[in-house]
Amino acid sequence: MTVSFDSPVAVARRERSQRIKRGLGRTAGFIGKMARNPLTAIGGSILLLLLIVAIFAPLIAPYHPLVMDLNNALSAPSAAHWFGTDEFGRDIFSRLVYGSRITLYIVLLVSVTVGPLGLLLGVTAGYFGGKVDMVLMRVTDIFISFPSLVLALAFVAALGPGLEHVVIAITLTAWPPIARLARAETLSLRQADFISAVRLQGASPLRVLWRHIVPLCLPSVIIRITMNMAGIILTAAGLGFLGLGAQPPDPEWGAMISSGRTYMMECWWVVTIPGLAILINSLAFNFLGDGLRDILDPRSE
Repeated sequence: MTVSFDSPVAVARRERSQRIKRGLGRTAGFIGKMARNPLTAIGGSILLLLLIVAIFAPLIAPYHPLVMDLNNALSAPSAAHWFGTDEFGRDIFSRLVYGSRITLYIVLLVSVTVGPLGLLLGVTAGYFGGKVDMVLMRVTDIFISFPSLVLALAFVAALGPGLEHVVIAITLTAWPPIARLARAETLSLRQADFISAVRLQGASPLRVLWRHIVPLCLPSVIIRITMNMAGIILTAAGLGFLGLGAQPPDPEWGAMISSGRTYMMECWWVVTIPGLAILINSLAFNFLGDGLRDILDPRSE
């Protein structure tokens, strides 16, 4: 009888294939859970559409968003201009399409900066406690005591108008709730039996935080960030409306509302269409956040 042995390369390939299959299975199960929740499915579909529109904006927009046509200024919605034109004759639909890029740029950049910042400060305060916790939480309380829009206005006024400064300002105002959430999660985990066992094995505090506490805090933080995205959109639009965000002629939705408010009584579409875009996408992020909470948080079951 002949016994055959697989080579190490074949074994590695088989294990990699199995990991890929398990990952695809978990992804399919996750998507299936989201699809069974109608509101989550609607929110995810809207955000997927927003992402597709932002990526393929040059192919979707029928006109250039910055080209003016004063002969068609303030034209009502028609077959030539689906959402009408603004005071400079620019196609509002095309400006909305390109404005989706600015909105996603702000939301994604704020999310990838505010998440790690809030998570790092929260788990550090919750795990070490004592003076570290007191100092970090007092700083957090100072930031939370001010309304986020007012604090963002102060930061942008100090830094100057511009998209990058808007991202910095929103980040500096959005991290405290995430830090407090991460701290609360860490406080409930640091006395757990498995954490004590890891400590007894000689694991350093950094290893305990990185390998055990942070992964357990991530689902709650992801849910909170997703639900905060609606607030990020509204804050960015508010700063744009006040002229502190994207500067003309960039097609940012809040700036579009600001420039068209003079004509909103006679030409409703100039303000209504960008406002509906902000409303729909904010609701979509809230729907998606609710769905993620139901799926990722076992305590909600």
